[in-house]
Amino acid sequence: MSALFILIGISLFISLSFLIAFLWANKKGQFDDTYTPAVRMLFDDIKDENKKNNNR
Repeated sequence: MSALFILIGISLFISLSFLIAFLWANKKGQFDDTYTPAVRMLFDDIKDENKKNNNR
């Protein structure tokens, strides 16, 4: 039974450390998309072309 308490404690410690690491990375901008805005003008705007063709 004591092994169960130890394993629960270890799992809580690991899960809290992953949560803290995720929040830290999110605050530091790790998940910000810096690539897409730079190349957005190179993508084809199919939706805009369809709107122009439907309005004729």
